[in-house]
Amino acid sequence: MAKTALHRPSGLGLDSAPLLTSLAELLRAWLPRQRWFAGKGRPVTDLTLVSSTELYPGCLHLLVRTEHLDPPPHGGPGTPPPDDCYQLLLGVGDVLPPRLTHAVIGRPDTGPLADMVVYDALHDPKAAGKLLECLRRPGTAGPLRFERDTRVAVPAGLAPRLLETEQSNSSLVYGDSFILKIFRRVQPGINPDLEVPWALSRQGCTRVPAPAAWFRTSRPQEATLGVLQPYLREAADGWTLALESLAAGREFTNEAYELGRATAEVHLALASAFPLDMPSPRQNIRLAAAMSERLDAAVRSVSELQPYARGLRSAFEALAALDTAIRPAQRIHGDLHLGQVLRAGRQWSVIDFEGEPARPLAERRRVQSPVRDVAGMLRSFDYAARSRRPWRPEWAQSCRETFCAGYAAEARWDPREEPELLRAYETDRAVYEVLYEARHRPDWLPVPMAAVRRLAERC
Repeated sequence: MAKTALHRPSGLGLDSAPLLTSLAELLRAWLPRQRWFAGKGRPVTDLTLVSSTELYPGCLHLLVRTEHLDPPPHGGPGTPPPDDCYQLLLGVGDVLPPRLTHAVIGRPDTGPLADMVVYDALHDPKAAGKLLECLRRPGTAGPLRFERDTRVAVPAGLAPRLLETEQSNSSLVYGDSFILKIFRRVQPGINPDLEVPWALSRQGCTRVPAPAAWFRTSRPQEATLGVLQPYLREAADGWTLALESLAAGREFTNEAYELGRATAEVHLALASAFPLDMPSPRQNIRLAAAMSERLDAAVRSVSELQPYARGLRSAFEALAALDTAIRPAQRIHGDLHLGQVLRAGRQWSVIDFEGEPARPLAERRRVQSPVRDVAGMLRSFDYAARSRRPWRPEWAQSCRETFCAGYAAEARWDPREEPELLRAYETDRAVYEVLYEARHRPDWLPVPMAAVRRLAERC
């Protein structure tokens, strides 16, 4: 048997200090290069090992807390906090097969792992298979607790593969039958991507894949670590379908109409599954004030917004001036766009209910107006239309109208009948997009800026 860090003659416990001695330097360099790392552009200044669990010899599950340099003074919405907790699955051994070379993190110089190879074990079929077995056979491993819906059959031996397209999490597909989303950035509390689909499945809603299994940690606090759901292998995401439609010069109105109906169906199920918050004019004022604060912070960070600030703020002022109550607040998706919906045949499904990962978990679980989700999808149609030249504003407009019509047909109320609320949410979303693109994808900044100009002119 090849030696691993857990089979050295001297032995190795899972004490945080010795492990961190070996791993700290490697992780400080490796973490900021990962797509799911939230503190882009902010070096890791300190590391703390929150928990460590041996899944099998040579495979460690870790929760690692990182500290960063202070955020910019005017960070605005979505600014990462000064520290974060990340979930890692690390393999350790003397040598690695060539197929895992790309997963290597490095060789520690000191500590109990000195001269061993440390790698991201999610790329290792053995480690991925172990996770599935833990989910198939509920139980505990240290602070980790594996649970499942016993009504769902999960076969053994499904071949795993790691998806390479995700930005904020990591996902393993097992035999084209199930997908395990692993939350890289961990926050205390139940993740809405487990909480919401579980509740919707109890409502009989078939638009959302129901959780088959999941795992959590109890250290240092309760937190969701991953969710296993059916994998819709025949489905294509809405963003891909929209771009194909644009490339072929086809309309997307039928798809947009059915997507509106599907969105309303999910909202109705959410309204039945979770408590509602009855509205009041005072809530309009509080909501508008929060949106204005986000705009002010974004203007300080992105100078391109300055000429449009007054016009954008008028959308929030119009919302605050409403003297009538608006629709009840409820649980919603929270980050709805074309990349969060899948279509197989004529059936739309909605996925990824964790909300905007940059937001605190408690905020993502709050009740909000369903119009926020509607506005997110309207902005997504605009993004698709402007993702290729020549820009197709008429394509986006027809999608917007038919999406709202489909929503109204199912929900029995039309988001367009609440223009102040819809404009405020769309403006708030566009401001968020400007800040995001300025930080992460400057080449995309003209897309939300076009929406900013349009929305500001409506004052």
